[in-house]
Order: sequence, then C-alpha cells, then structure tokens
Amino acid sequence: MHDNHPQISVIICSYNRADYIINAIESLYKQEVSHHAFEVIVVDNNSIDNTGDLVQAYILAHPGFHLTYLTESRQGASFARNTGAAFARSSLLCFMDDDAIAEKSYIQRILHFFEKHPDAGGLGGRIIPLYIPGEPKWMSHFVSSLVGHFHYSNFTTVFAPGKYPLESNMIVRKEDFDRINGFNTDLPGVKGTLRIGGEGKDFFLRLQSLGKKIYYDPGIIVQHVVEVKKLNPEYMYRVASGIGRGERVRTKSISKWAYIKKIVEYLYKFAGSIVLGIFYAMKGQPEKSWPVIQFRVDALRGLLEEFE
Repeated sequence: MHDNHPQISVIICSYNRADYIINAIESLYKQEVSHHAFEVIVVDNNSIDNTGDLVQAYILAHPGFHLTYLTESRQGASFARNTGAAFARSSLLCFMDDDAIAEKSYIQRILHFFEKHPDAGGLGGRIIPLYIPGEPKWMSHFVSSLVGHFHYSNFTTVFAPGKYPLESNMIVRKEDFDRINGFNTDLPGVKGTLRIGGEGKDFFLRLQSLGKKIYYDPGIIVQHVVEVKKLNPEYMYRVASGIGRGERVRTKSISKWAYIKKIVEYLYKFAGSIVLGIFYAMKGQPEKSWPVIQFRVDALRGLLEEFE
C-alpha cells in the first residue's frame, strides 16, 4: 500500500503521560501488520512534562514508522481528538488512550472487521484495566467503569440503542465522523479544573440517530494502565461527578424535560447502589459497599451542580 494512503489512523490524545506514552506507541509499532497499513497521530493537549520530547525523539529513532506529533492548545479531549481526526489521512479513525497498550493483533483485527462488516458505522472493543501494582480490594464491577474497564459482550454484536463503546477504544469511519462534526466540544472531557465527560456517549448517540450500526468486538483489546495510588476519593469524585456534569450539559441541550428525566434516572440508580452496597456487605465484602454508593452520590452531585 502506498504510504500516502494508510488504511487506518490511530489517534492518541495525550496530557502529561510521559511515563506511559511511549509504551502506548510501542504497542502500535509492534503490530502484526505492515507499518504502511496505518498511521499514528499523537495530539499533545498542553502537557507540561516531557511528553512532547519523548514522542519527537521516538519519531527520529523510527524513520519508517508513520508517527506524527501535533499540539492542541484548547484544553479537552474533544478538541484534541477533533484535531487528530482533521489531520488523519485514512478512511478509518481509531481512538486510543495515551496510557493504553494495544494487543499485537489490534490493527489487524480492526481492518478485518470492517472488511467483513461493511455495514458497520462504528466499532468498540474491550478495555482491560492493568492495575499497578494490583487490583484494590474495594474495586467491583460497578465501579471499574470509572477506571476505564469495558466489556459489553462475549460475542461480536451490535450495540443496543442507547449503548455505546468507550471513546478510549473506538473506531469510526471518517466520513461518518465528519458528518456529525466529530466530538461535541461542549463536552470537552476537561474544562479548567472540572471534568465534563460523556463526549463518547454523545458522539455515538448522534451516530445511532442517523441509523448507523455500532458494533462491539471482544477480540479488539487494549489494556489500560491504572495506578492504584491515584485512586483517592478526590480522583474518584472528579471522574464520577464529571459523568454527571456531562449529562447535565447533554440533556439540557435537548430539553428541560430530558434533564428532569435524567435526575429521576440518577435517583433510581442511587437507590440501586444502596441495595448493591447491602448485598456486598452481606456477602462478606464490606470494602466494596461504600465505593458503589459513593460513585452514585458523586455522579448525582455533578448532575445537579451549576457551573460556568
């Protein structure tokens, strides 16, 4: 394949990930397909560590690898992902996190999937947390989504309406990305010190509204680094409240009634979390009880919080 026409563009948005960005890039360098089949675009979103120096040094050391380093000064993953997508030269856009490690068959499996499923408008894969040094005792299935864990089905399937991949392991056709104008920058991921999440949910709901089929393939896998020492109450609140904050923005943009329905939904989920907490306590796993409840408390706080 000619160098100017890669089959897929892998976009990695990065912010202060000097410790892990090279591992992410290296996992792509070691893919089981020719380097001519894909390109990698790293978008540095105002890092103040030496992320940029490391990426540019890697480019110089690997001249046959199609790796590009860009910068985006507008803070937020949505801005950075849109910048990467605008630069991409292929018909498929793949988004991966800067602290993720792709399996060696990652690119090959994605390309094969789209050849086999021409009706696919989008695709999501599995995300497996790589806990450092190990999974904390208080972690449960109901909280692990906050650290990126994602597994929708044991089989390849189409996402049900309202269900969607996580944006840290998602693939979409560039024509469809452009058709919906990419990620919604009103949901930037980060705004100042606040998290305003849900950009992936908003993106895929808009795609589904066009009748696009979004698939899940459990064989398309990345591991996601999770430093357990960082999982303090402040961090968990920031992530969980960011989900609620994003839903506040998204639903209010639809209607006041959509926002009210979301409040009712969150209250229902909060009640469910109390039941789950009691369940874990009765199972002899009390350490898992409070994090489940706290997740829903924090998400509800974000949903109700007024902010500029």
